[in-house]
Amino acid sequence: MAELLDIAEELYGLPLADFTPARDAKVKELKGTPLAPQVKALRKPSLAAWVVNLLVRHDTEQVEQVLTIGAALREAQASMSADELRALTKQRRQLTAAVTTGARRIAREAGTRVTDSVAEQVEATLTAAMVDEQCGLALRSGLLVSALAATGVDPADVAAAVAAPEALGFAASPVEAVAPARPELHVVPDPEADLKAVAAAEEALEAAEEALDEASKAHQEAADAVATLEARSLQLQAEIAELRARLDDLDSAAEETADELADAEEARDETESELTAATRARDDAASALERLQR
Repeated sequence: MAELLDIAEELYGLPLADFTPARDAKVKELKGTPLAPQVKALRKPSLAAWVVNLLVRHDTEQVEQVLTIGAALREAQASMSADELRALTKQRRQLTAAVTTGARRIAREAGTRVTDSVAEQVEATLTAAMVDEQCGLALRSGLLVSALAATGVDPADVAAAVAAPEALGFAASPVEAVAPARPELHVVPDPEADLKAVAAAEEALEAAEEALDEASKAHQEAADAVATLEARSLQLQAEIAELRARLDDLDSAAEETADELADAEEARDETESELTAATRARDDAASALERLQR
């Protein structure tokens, strides 16, 4: 199994277009061995999964920060520390957005442009790794074949999202940045150096503008959400004030009705006594008349 994971690590670290040819070549090389069908079963990753695998290898420090904050967040949830939970949740959203932007940059440097929909899957995978420990293990393996999603309530289907179940607990090796070679002393100047520098600057500007556009879009969405919730809050406050005024009116009406009820009961008791006396007087008069008529 260790040998399979080593092969998987190599395959899932390749450019996406090279995965299938490299896997099939490896299967051919291993033909007749028990390992061949296992390598053949390794699935090509989705674009979002490939971007995350690339991130794990090229920016391990950021990935470790994601997993560390995720563990702290789960601990805060378990201990019901409300203040810490709110702070960590805010930090989680900021971090996943920032790391997703970094992942898009790494993919772009590798020659792949990441669309907004794919970026959403990348961010959802990072969020899942923070709220679910098993998703965190899957992320750290660098052997994802599909994006992750987790609510933190129900367990995520992690086994189906990695190259092999044994990938959980495996950690992809970071790719060291290659330092630029030192120039030779007697190098002939490149006549297109200025053009290349301009092209590189234009590319850097395009990347910066794209990052700015994404940040502006996220800010606008947050501002719209705040405006909507503020309007809803004002509406609810007005409804509460109206209900309180209505409740005060009903309290006053109830007190007046209680006073009137007490007066009515007193009047009823008085008239009941008078009715009893009148009934007795009538009965006496009727008896007297009857005696006289005999």
